[in-house]
Amino acid sequence: MSDKRADALIDITDVVCPVTFVKTLVALEELADGKILEIIMNDGEPILNVPRSLKDEGHKVIKAEKRDNGTYSVLVEKGSLK
Repeated sequence: MSDKRADALIDITDVVCPVTFVKTLVALEELADGKILEIIMNDGEPILNVPRSLKDEGHKVIKAEKRDNGTYSVLVEKGSLK
């Protein structure tokens, strides 16, 4: 478990793939490199696809944990664009 705290928060539980990833990327664009974004997402496609896609884009998934209400909290550190 990480002790890092999020610099920003986005809740994508009200949208479906691929909009989940697009909204996440837009939120990350507003942060400086090295900042942390917390993403609240649903089980299923979002938790399977969004973290993997973020890694592919060069970002670091710090942790993903299931919350009591069945959604997930994912902490992502923004990577620098190559």
